[in-house]
Amino acid sequence: MSDVTLTRARAGDPEAFRSLSDPYRRELQLHCYRILGSVQDAEDMLQETLLAAWRGLDQFEGRSSVRAWLYRIATNRCLNALRDAKRRPLEVYADFPQPSRMGEPTWLEPYPDSLLDGIADQAAGPDARYELKESVALAFVTGLQHLAPRQRAVLVLRDVLGFSATEVAQMLDTSEASVNSGLQRARGALETRARVERERATLPGSAREQELVHRFAEAFVRDDVDTIVALLTDDALLTMPPEPLEYIGPHAIGPFLRDRHATRRGRRMHLVSTRANGQPAFGQYLQDPHAPVLRLNGIIVLTVSQNGISGLTRFRDTAVAGHFGLPRTLPLNP
Repeated sequence: MSDVTLTRARAGDPEAFRSLSDPYRRELQLHCYRILGSVQDAEDMLQETLLAAWRGLDQFEGRSSVRAWLYRIATNRCLNALRDAKRRPLEVYADFPQPSRMGEPTWLEPYPDSLLDGIADQAAGPDARYELKESVALAFVTGLQHLAPRQRAVLVLRDVLGFSATEVAQMLDTSEASVNSGLQRARGALETRARVERERATLPGSAREQELVHRFAEAFVRDDVDTIVALLTDDALLTMPPEPLEYIGPHAIGPFLRDRHATRRGRRMHLVSTRANGQPAFGQYLQDPHAPVLRLNGIIVLTVSQNGISGLTRFRDTAVAGHFGLPRTLPLNP
């Protein structure tokens, strides 16, 4: 950052301000997503952060980097949003098969890989404990949502982004001792989930991943539940945020898929390939019974390991479709 650019930005030059803030837009949006679990809310918080920074630029004294200053604004905006949030009532489908267990409602949306372009692991400081691919995985982000808001903020700032305890204390207007104690509690709550994610992960785009994803897609549109079940690992987990229903293992997931496929009543299905949270994903389209189109019915994200498919996460809310470039409808007979 040059002093000339900062001076011009403080004088009201929008181009100068953009040159200061644009290098951090993508990573700030991802930061907000990790804390909030919603790509739509993250986009809103990014805009609020940039507006607050623009209006308060004269208060920036240069004691920290512009990046750290922007992260301070973004983090506190997210914490305020969580404090003020009113979640919509939870609707659990009564006709779902009996789950393996009931978890907690998880208010989570998938994050399109297209928004990860330009964000490199090198952006993290030397104290970071997680690589980018680990810190965007659904299991990791889901785990964050079960932490207290300030704990998840501390963990992301310290272990994902690598800011020092001193920097995080300044961002949150607290003491280093408070940051360190909160970090230890957050690590303890998240470590098991993060370790499992490391063990399951394969390299994105690997030949093994491509093979399993292709076989899954072919079987899914054919209603071939037996083949899907054969692709699953013994501890595979099927979830449907925000519903608290969890189906664990092929013996539970198989009956669920058969039940769901039965409800289609012969209507055609189509999958459109995409990626979310560094993982293979599909837009799921189902034939409209009243019009000659296929309508977007949900987004499915797969967790793939060398041993098979270890996770299926289905998002029923299609409000994020635009972020993935998924159209609302497809022609029935293209």
